[in-house]
Amino acid sequence: MHSLNWIDWAVLIVTLLTIVGYGTWKTRGSKSVQDYVKGGNSTQWWTIGLSVMATQASAITFLSTTGQAFSDGMGFVQFYFGLPIAMVIICLVFIPLYHRLKVYTAYEFLEDRFDLKTRTLTATLFLIQRGLAAGITIFAPAIILSIVLGWNIVTLNIIIGVLVIIYTVSGGTKAVTVTQKQQMFVIFAGMLAALFIILNLIPDDVSFTDALEIAGANNRMEILDFSFDLENRYTVWTGLIGGTFLMLSYFGTDQSQVQRYLSGKNKKEMQMGLIFNGLLKVPMQFFILLVGVMVFVFYQFNPSPLNFIDTSTKKVLASEYASEYKSLQQQQHELFNQKKSLSIAYAEKKSEATKQQLNKLDSIDKTYRLHSKFLIKQAVDTSYARQYQKLASELNALNKNSEAYKTKKEALSTFYKASAKDTQTNDRDYMFITFILIYLPKGLIGLLLAVILSAAMSSTASEVNALATITSIDLYGRNYKGEKDEKHMVKMTKIFTLVWGVVAIIIACFANLAENLIQLVNIIGSIFYGNVLGIFLLAFFTKFIKANAVFTAAIITQIIVIVGWWFNWMPYLWLNLFGCVLVMCIAYLIQKLNTKDVETR
Repeated sequence: MHSLNWIDWAVLIVTLLTIVGYGTWKTRGSKSVQDYVKGGNSTQWWTIGLSVMATQASAITFLSTTGQAFSDGMGFVQFYFGLPIAMVIICLVFIPLYHRLKVYTAYEFLEDRFDLKTRTLTATLFLIQRGLAAGITIFAPAIILSIVLGWNIVTLNIIIGVLVIIYTVSGGTKAVTVTQKQQMFVIFAGMLAALFIILNLIPDDVSFTDALEIAGANNRMEILDFSFDLENRYTVWTGLIGGTFLMLSYFGTDQSQVQRYLSGKNKKEMQMGLIFNGLLKVPMQFFILLVGVMVFVFYQFNPSPLNFIDTSTKKVLASEYASEYKSLQQQQHELFNQKKSLSIAYAEKKSEATKQQLNKLDSIDKTYRLHSKFLIKQAVDTSYARQYQKLASELNALNKNSEAYKTKKEALSTFYKASAKDTQTNDRDYMFITFILIYLPKGLIGLLLAVILSAAMSSTASEVNALATITSIDLYGRNYKGEKDEKHMVKMTKIFTLVWGVVAIIIACFANLAENLIQLVNIIGSIFYGNVLGIFLLAFFTKFIKANAVFTAAIITQIIVIVGWWFNWMPYLWLNLFGCVLVMCIAYLIQKLNTKDVETR
């Protein structure tokens, strides 16, 4: 556990309260739905761009992306290659249509094109996936800070959620947009300061170029992968194809993003805001990944723990696996000494032989880390340990040349590797925050914690704001038969904002870590986004297909996509393309069959 200095507490508290206070004061008194939901259509393009970026840049982005780079390198940036393409398409197709129809939500258009039930279904799909994501964006920083700092996780969930609720209920969309400018400033300043400090902590005789070379020697600078291997989650093709469909769905049909640019002063401001985001987002993600890679280089010259979760390490050291874990720590320490001397040698002279040795030692280090996760898993989960030992004893009883032995060995290997994906052992999301708390100077720690919490607040605020808008306008507004004047609708939207804020806090309190947090959010999106995007594309570009066909196709598609994800038919990014194409094909077939049936009669 780590404790904060009073300077860090002061920086953290002042930063967060300033953002919340400014947002509440600046946007008080929204009296119309136009003001509350669309920010009075007064937002300029650069504010839209920053708001769109802040909505997507959750705390998960900074905690999980840096950890991803530390473990696997820069390849994750390929995930965002489809974003600029998606921005251009949305600017040319989606925005002109939304602007012409003067819609409050993306789903209003679907009722005009199809019917109320299609609008309601699509809005409901959004509420399910974005409601889950809102809880995760609170939970992600909360669980990590609770474990690293020893803070109570429920208390942290409530603090983050309540801060968001205060200014989001008060000012609606405008409050979210206004505060996101300050949050992005804090985020950029904090990450730039972190990179500067990291580079200063690397030995003086190792230049930035040397650091990049060392990272490259350890396979951390492999940015582009042109392979067509479906087992590989991040390639140029998954980014350009799967990523484009995901980004089209997210920025074109997800109300948490659509609401950001619908607040623009005019169509041109909306379009420029999205182009600004398209130009800046990939470099921003590249920069965040680079910070993670530089932390990896730092640890080539400074000892790193086998596992970055202190509580997990303490549990295994207090268990029957303590001696084995200590032996692993000793081996890793000896390995570190070899890596350090080789890294220094490689910085002085870029020898191919030294590069190959570094690569080999990095593979051994990964093996040690995997084994440490396995030991921790056994220490914290006795049922897992018993199950593994049973499999191992069954394996020993078999003939080594038999098919049964090969099958059992493969099962044991899968079982072993599964330990690395467990909540108690997966530590990549804890790497950056642990580094911050141990090595960064006073004051900067508070600023970086403010970055993490600001990011959590910005993305959660956008999501809660969007969830309330959809509930108020698409569900309540269209289905409630009573009187619905401006004052009543603003009041109900505020109530729904409060309700969704509380729901997000509750989901956060019951959430759990996945293999990697940033993947979890994208997986949830990929399960629903393709289907929704397909519905919108049918609405935009077809006249032949009618409401009943689309509604039925959407339900069938969602079931098939969930089954496909559950049985791991394909990498999750491809679910976006799969869902989109599937709903369009099924809708076409249903409509064709209905037309033939009518003609026959």
